[in-house]
Amino acid sequence: MDKTAGPGTTNFNRDVRSLANLGDTASTSRVLNLSQVYATSAREKDYQLKPFFRDSQLNKCILVKHTLRSNERELFTRIRRTATKIILPFDVNDLKLGGRSIMVNQIGFEHFCRAYLNTDDVASSNDVQVLKLLDQLPSLDPFLVREHLARHGNRPGACYLKISPYDIQRMIGFANEEIERLVRTAFSSSMSGGAAIKLAGKILANELDKELWPLKATLRMSDDEFSDGIFSWRGFLYFKWRHIELQEEMRRVLEGLATYQPLGACDEGMREYLKETRPRLARSIVNAVAAVGRTLGVYDTAYHALVDASNPGPFRRFLLDGPSLFYELGESIGILSHIGSFWSYRMGQQMLTQRLTPAEYGDILMDFEDSLMAVAQYDTRT
Repeated sequence: MDKTAGPGTTNFNRDVRSLANLGDTASTSRVLNLSQVYATSAREKDYQLKPFFRDSQLNKCILVKHTLRSNERELFTRIRRTATKIILPFDVNDLKLGGRSIMVNQIGFEHFCRAYLNTDDVASSNDVQVLKLLDQLPSLDPFLVREHLARHGNRPGACYLKISPYDIQRMIGFANEEIERLVRTAFSSSMSGGAAIKLAGKILANELDKELWPLKATLRMSDDEFSDGIFSWRGFLYFKWRHIELQEEMRRVLEGLATYQPLGACDEGMREYLKETRPRLARSIVNAVAAVGRTLGVYDTAYHALVDASNPGPFRRFLLDGPSLFYELGESIGILSHIGSFWSYRMGQQMLTQRLTPAEYGDILMDFEDSLMAVAQYDTRT
């Protein structure tokens, strides 16, 4: 790719995966597929009145949190290990044709914005500002994205911010049991398991039809409150599920911190740094995972007040106020996810034959520690 010109061509058949298969296997936290949203929701009023991007072509792009390869880091003026890639499909109806891509804030990004968005004033472009806001985030979890954009006056339609079908399938077993208990409380203890699971699927898929009205009545919510409340509930179910998955991912990182040996000569200063940093970083990771669990405990308390004590008041209040925790939860889980995925990418089993030098290893550990400072700041307020 020309570093100073425009976007390069993306061919996922020669890269990580086929662009056409991205929607089937993409993690919610890593990919925001607006091309797929266009295919499923273009006729919805929410899609038309509250677009994610104002430029119609950009509003069909695919955004990816991308781990930079060594040869890609020179595309940026500052050191970074992940970036937000914008993929512009050649044809949104046939993604097998591939697309063009550029990363937010890489060298040449503003030139691309002026040419592609047809604007001379990049600084005042709303679409550019949204892209830069997304680049600030460690992940593209819809609940984190919604809260972060809302803080800066941007509120895209709900159709743009959903859990991916891939992640819904992965979390369905965890979520069904929790949703089923509440659905039975709100509807009828005699409701069949199949009927309860059907309603659970509707809640996860954001299908808020008349079958869910008894739940709205139980929670004493208006239509708008119920829609926002279900979004909030779905968010906490998603974060609880990710918290469970992260514990296994972090276990592998902690084991690696105790055993990984970089390759090559190591001076005394670096040796001492690694000796001090590895146990300190391990403690920070354990504390970060625990801090997320404590935040999610606020949800658990409200949930059990309803299903165990038949008291809907705390759960109702929580659903309305809960999104204020999305930024904290989303950023913390996003940072831990970054650590887990980057460790696997650079220091996993497949990389044992390409071990890092002590300097490279120390640089990565320093990046992990810097990232975890944000989680530590949240924990001091709890």
